[in-house]
Amino acid sequence: MSAPLLCEGRVVIVTGAGRGLGRAHALAYAAEGARIVVNDLGVGLDGTPGPDSPAARVVDEIRAAGGEAVAHGGDVATTDGAASLIHTALETYGRLDTLVNNAGFLRDRMLVNLDEDDWDAVMRVHLKGHFLPLKHAAAHWRAAAKAGRVPRARVVNTSSGAGLLGSVGQGNYSAAKAGIIGLTLVAAAEMGRYGVQVNAIAPAARTRMTERTFAEMMAAPGADAGAGSFDAMAPENVSPLVVWLGSAAGAGVTGRVFEVEGGRITVMEGWRPGPSADKGARRSPAEAGETALKLLAEAEAPGVVYGAG
Repeated sequence: MSAPLLCEGRVVIVTGAGRGLGRAHALAYAAEGARIVVNDLGVGLDGTPGPDSPAARVVDEIRAAGGEAVAHGGDVATTDGAASLIHTALETYGRLDTLVNNAGFLRDRMLVNLDEDDWDAVMRVHLKGHFLPLKHAAAHWRAAAKAGRVPRARVVNTSSGAGLLGSVGQGNYSAAKAGIIGLTLVAAAEMGRYGVQVNAIAPAARTRMTERTFAEMMAAPGADAGAGSFDAMAPENVSPLVVWLGSAAGAGVTGRVFEVEGGRITVMEGWRPGPSADKGARRSPAEAGETALKLLAEAEAPGVVYGAG
């Protein structure tokens, strides 16, 4: 007797699901019995319009495997696009259980060369593109809860190692991904009373955004690695945790951030108070500096500044 499917009957939205991590998530959810709304605007790495519809291709893959899916090509960083995304799920399948916010792109520059437009574009797609679908989904779930139909709803947001530790040449991207963590914590606190759990992942995987910037790190195993060797950077490695977080199985897990890479899952513990000193009175600048240096000597060294997409 086969094990029950983890997401049987659930309706799941995945943004940016035409390629890379989003595509892997959509296929993995479908394999666990979910019905999928595949959102993708079909743009290039820099956010400009592309020539095809990757969302439709993923829908075809899901249907070919016996699953149910529908494509949505709207811009989730606009109010109309985000609202229509939630409406598509409700109109097509009559419900919404899980939202996976994944859409994004890169416009990497060192800070002194980073144009305001490139800053705004990345913040818009990553941070606003998380906020607006979350806002509209949360409004639906809150209304259901107030009507006595408390959902077992789930949101999985996508941050990054760049948002946790920073990444040279990615000031816009790092700031947006750090903002997503803050948004996740607030949403988890606000929406728990309505049956909504909100978590975030910081994945490292081979995607269009990482395979050029971090080509050596993200490379697939070569022919000399042997048949069946583990491809640690395959995006499909990240999806199992995303599926579990988006299912009803993870009851009580909310407001958490997970790093996911290859076969490794790490629970991030965020900002916690370290060494502290209280004089009980105002210090001079020199005294403040002396105290800061003593505390820094007692503190753990900061993490390595890196980029992992």
